[in-house]
Amino acid sequence: MMNTYFVEKAKMTLAGVSIRTTNEVEMGPDGGLPQLWETYFQSNIAGQVATVNPEYIYALYTDYESDASGAYTVVIGHEVAEERHLEGNQLEENGLEESQFTYAVVPESKYMVFTTKKGPVFEVVAQAWGEIWAYFKQSREARTYTGDFEIYDSRNFDPADTQVEIYIAIE
Repeated sequence: MMNTYFVEKAKMTLAGVSIRTTNEVEMGPDGGLPQLWETYFQSNIAGQVATVNPEYIYALYTDYESDASGAYTVVIGHEVAEERHLEGNQLEENGLEESQFTYAVVPESKYMVFTTKKGPVFEVVAQAWGEIWAYFKQSREARTYTGDFEIYDSRNFDPADTQVEIYIAIE
């Protein structure tokens, strides 16, 4: 079992690039997440919108259709100050308009935080999600599906040897 702890987090707003997908699709050859990461790294979001703690990259799972088996939206990006998004400023300096970013509000919630093993990023994250799904099948904690996210610290990010925290919203 991975290391876990519980934490309460206030509401936050993220800006990023997004796709709608399912776990089934992501486990096959047509998964869109690797391409979404590619798009994120090319988009320079942190350079275009006023981010809060720009060193933290979030991969948010939100707008769940039902539960772990249904469709959901993944947003990869950064926390932004809420007011900024409400003004709807358009920035076109880098060729990507801010309107091309997806904004997602993550409600205030209680989270169970899982820490992955250290290792190659896609491997340790995929393994951790497998353990998380198995854990919640038999756990007394209930997932709320209001927004779950992974946090990556870009200051010491080594894709070949990284450790990630995964926040799962619970009741």
